[in-house]
This record gives sequence, structure tokens and C-alpha cells, in this order.
Amino acid sequence: MSNSSRLSVASNSQDATSPLRLLVLSNGHGEDVIAVRILQELQRQSNPPEIFALPLVGEGRAYQQLEIPLIGSVRTMPSGGFIYMDGRQLARDVRGGLLQLTLSQIKAVRRWVSSQKKLGNKRAILAVGDIVPLLFATFSGANYAFVGTAKSEYYVRDEAGLLPRKSKDARWENFSGSVYHPWERWLMSRRRCKAVFPRDVLTTETLKQWPIPAFNLGNPMMDGLQPTFSRQQFYSRDSHQQETVRPLMVTLLPGSRPPEAYTNWEKIMIAVSALMASFQERDSVFYTSGTVVFLGAIAPGLDSNILSQSVQSQGWRAESVCPIQLPDPNILTFKQRNAYLLLTQQSYNDCLHLGDFAIAMAGTATEQFIGLGKPAIAIPGNGPQYNPAFAEAQSRHLGSSLILVEQPAEVAEIVQSLFKDPDILQIIAENGLRRMGKPGAALRIAECLQERLS
Repeated sequence: MSNSSRLSVASNSQDATSPLRLLVLSNGHGEDVIAVRILQELQRQSNPPEIFALPLVGEGRAYQQLEIPLIGSVRTMPSGGFIYMDGRQLARDVRGGLLQLTLSQIKAVRRWVSSQKKLGNKRAILAVGDIVPLLFATFSGANYAFVGTAKSEYYVRDEAGLLPRKSKDARWENFSGSVYHPWERWLMSRRRCKAVFPRDVLTTETLKQWPIPAFNLGNPMMDGLQPTFSRQQFYSRDSHQQETVRPLMVTLLPGSRPPEAYTNWEKIMIAVSALMASFQERDSVFYTSGTVVFLGAIAPGLDSNILSQSVQSQGWRAESVCPIQLPDPNILTFKQRNAYLLLTQQSYNDCLHLGDFAIAMAGTATEQFIGLGKPAIAIPGNGPQYNPAFAEAQSRHLGSSLILVEQPAEVAEIVQSLFKDPDILQIIAENGLRRMGKPGAALRIAECLQERLS
């Protein structure tokens, strides 16, 4: 056998037995978190891939928990990644070095693919987010898969057909028969695209009209939300009696990005005050229902002192006794009449599960709450994330489960009407579960990736 033949055989043997090298591209903090959930499940597979990452937006801190190496430059832009709702944010990012950063990231991806090819390694790319990482993956020269987090057919239609829209410009969103435009579908239908994982079954079935390898495996956003308590413990044999005496619980979701979250919190506190006033009215659904608990699910990156000042300015006083048990030794408790307000930065999942409804000004957190089958009332803010355009789009995506109000004081009226009609609550529960999917998507996607990319 000639030397060249031996080298060829050796290379093929190495390629067949060596683990896959996987590069993950994501463009936003939420996308990073979704990617990490999938990667955690991939690492638990037999013969897992060797994983690298390149967050295209932000610093990719979520990857640090898995000690995944980054292959190129990362930087936080002024917009925080929210450029699609506001052209001014894009202009700020360009001035902040967005174009130079993007060029360096393109070079980093090509360099990584080229180096793995020279070493004879199997290589693939997992793109998580929108068209930007998908473009990077398509033109990398490697096989790739795509987790589409930014779009859903529910933005433009539901199971009954197209949604009515006021603006003529809205037709642009669906001009070609899908919320994914022809150029996006072209990227997903290339030979080297081995799998596409849309957000929901409606989007998956729509994409299957074209030669796109779309798989309906669920939404990883609903993974990792288990509460610290068991449902059996919380609802025991005396569940009916417990339900009649347990307090009404309201989850408060102001978002995670300062300073926007602080402004959102001010609006939420106005809504809380309006709710408190409505509970004192004799025709209120909750007039005789006893204690009310407001659960402030506060992101670790926020300053709880700033939020506490806002709470106390609305007439709440600090309280040493917490009415419920949460695994947070630093929880802050406030009381006003028969109501308690808790601020916790360590009990996010419990706040989602305990809440009967939410007052929400957040992106991912709102969707996760609704995915548990519960209603949320949203107040559009001033952005850059939770502005009127974002809130309106989110309400289309989540349907009847998300109710928009223009002013915080309107929340009280919505709450009263919701809980006067159990049928509406049942419809909302079914709608949320259908649109957000069942837990376990990360594992299902990881298993599919292992099969399709290896």
C-alpha cells in the first residue's frame, strides 16, 4: 500500500472513531441559556461531542457553567441585543463597533472549521437564535442544525387561520406563506442543514411544506423549571380545603436588564396598588379571600435595594415573618393590610409555579409562566426590550394567555373578569401548554443532534 493510501485510510479511520467537534453559535442571553440546556443533555450522551462556542451577542456567561471554551471575540453592545425593534439601537451598536465585531466573528468561525478539517475531525455547527447565527452556519462549510427561537407561526396565525391585523405593513410578516421568509427557508433547506427545531408544532408543520428537515421536539425554554416543592406536598389529600384557605398568589416579573427593569418595576407597583384597592371593594371576587401574596421574581443582576425603596414608597412596611417557605435566606418581606410582598432572587422557579397569575413586563419569564398554563397581564414599557411593539408581538405569539393593558391601573379590572369565569381560565391553561410545549425538549433535541450530526 502506498504512503498516500495509508494516510487516506488513517484519516478516514480517525474521522470515523473520533468524537464530533461541535461549535455553538447563539445571539443573545436567552439564546445562550437555551443552548446550554441542550449542551448539558448532549454531554450526558454516550460519546458526546467536544463542544466550543461563540456567542454573537453579549459575553456568553451562560457557557461558563459548562466550562465551554469560546473561539473568538465577544462584546456587549449598547442595545443588549435588542436592535430589531428600534433602528436607533442598531445605530448605537454600529457606533459601538458592531461591524468590526461581526467581521472578526466570521473569521473566527471559518478559522475554526478550517482547523478541524485539517485535523481530520468531524465538525458541525449548532445555530441557536435567528437568521444571524443561521447565516454564519450556512456559509461555514460545515454541517449544521438550527434551533429557531425568534419566530413562531403564532405571530401571524393560529389553528383557525391568519390573525386580523390593523397595519398593512403586517402582511410583510407572512407574505410568502410563513413567518420564516423565503431566504430563511433557503438557509434551512441546504443539503448541509441536517435538522431544524422550531418553537412549536404549528411552525414545524408549516416548515414541512418545503424540503426542510424540521422536527417538533418542543421548546427548551420550558426545561429546568422544576419547583423546590413537590406537587404532592403542596396539594395533599386535603387539597380542596387547602385551595379554599391558601392565599391568592400573584407573580411579578419586571424583566432582568437594568435600568429598564427598575422602570418596569415602578409600573408594576402601581398595578399592585390598584389591585390592593380593588380587593377592598365589596363586589370584588377576592373580597373575602383573605391573604394575598405578591411574589417578586427578581433577577440576580438587579439591585434589590432599589426595588425595596419603590415598594416602601407605595406604603409597604418591612416584615420579619415570611408567610410562605421559599429556599432563599435573603428574601425580603413587606406587609400592607392583609397582603405580603416578597422579593426573592433565588426562588425563580417557585415563583412561577406558585403564582395564580402574573403581572409581567419580561420576555422569557412571561413565556415560561404562560407555558405552565397560567394567565399573565402585561403592561408595555419604554424598552429597549419590553416596549409596545415587543409586547404586541408577544401577545400574538401567546394568544389568549397574555392580556395587554395600556395603563397599570387597568390590571385590577382584568383580574376580576378573569376569575369570574373558570371557563376562560381552562382555555388559557390549554393554550399555554400548546404554544410552549412540554418539558424535556433539550434532551429530545440532544438525542436528535447526536443522530443527525454524527
